[in-house]
Amino acid sequence: MSKEISLATVKKHNTPNDLWLIIDNKVYDVTKFRLEHPGGEDSLLDVAGRDGTKEFNDVGHSSEAREILKKYYIGNLAAADIAKKKGPISCRHIGMALVAAAIGITVVYLIRRGVAQK
Repeated sequence: MSKEISLATVKKHNTPNDLWLIIDNKVYDVTKFRLEHPGGEDSLLDVAGRDGTKEFNDVGHSSEAREILKKYYIGNLAAADIAKKKGPISCRHIGMALVAAAIGITVVYLIRRGVAQK
C-alpha cells in the first residue's frame, strides 16, 4: 500500500532544496531532478508544494518524461485532500446539461410529430 501524504505536508516542500509536487494525485520529490529538468528549474519551482497536474498536462510531456517521473514518486495525495479538490458542480455545467436535455426532448418531439403526420 502506498504512503498517503497530506496537501499540508506537500505545501511545506516548496523550495529549490526541498521540492515536492503533485501530478494526478501522486506526490513526487523532484528536488534532485530540478537541475536536470529540460524545461529549467523555474518551471518546477512554479508548482513546488502544490498540484502541478494542469501545468504538466498542458506542456504535453512525453511517455519518457512520465517514466522519469516514476523514479521520484513518494506517495499518494491523501484521500481527504483529493475529495476537497473536487468542488461543487458549477452553474455552467448544470446549464449545459439542461440545454442538452431540452434539445434532446425537442428533437424527439419533432421526430415523433413528423412520423405521426406521415
